[in-house]
Amino acid sequence: MMNMEAKPVSDSKVTITELMIPSFANFSGKVHGGTLLSLMDKVAYVCAAKHSGAYCVTVSVDGVEFREPVEVGELVSLAASINYVGNSSMIVGIRVTSLKPKTGEEKHTNSCYFTMVAKNADGSLMKVPRLILENPQDVRRFYDAMLLKSKRFEINEMLNKDVKDVGLDVMIRAVQENRCSINF
Repeated sequence: MMNMEAKPVSDSKVTITELMIPSFANFSGKVHGGTLLSLMDKVAYVCAAKHSGAYCVTVSVDGVEFREPVEVGELVSLAASINYVGNSSMIVGIRVTSLKPKTGEEKHTNSCYFTMVAKNADGSLMKVPRLILENPQDVRRFYDAMLLKSKRFEINEMLNKDVKDVGLDVMIRAVQENRCSINF
């Protein structure tokens, strides 16, 4: 298990390309979002494992929005890079594109961010190498990932609030003007 003091972003960049086959399709002939998520998880693992030199697990996924459908027969490429490192965590940025081989038409289908953590052989968290930023784009991605991490913390705090923290009466007033009915 290699764990250097610092590694450049370029050392762990990964791109995988896979043909979208009929068994990946839903009833409308488009590739299942779950199939694409599985591919994204795999490329995030490879990228994080290359950086950390260790077994890694997925902690969270942010920013998954499917902008364009993916069709059977297209080649889907997933490009991943380490955008941020903490002590044991890494935020992997992934850009997904699809290509129609017959026409050469390429489209950006989505981008997202996987937070991965490195684990020691005993399952405990492992410190990962620092990240060497090699260009202004790497700096921007690291900065953006810092903001993402901060916002995720705020969202988790909000979602973990209990009724007693806000008050049921406040919640009822807030939701009554939306598309729901309260039946108690």
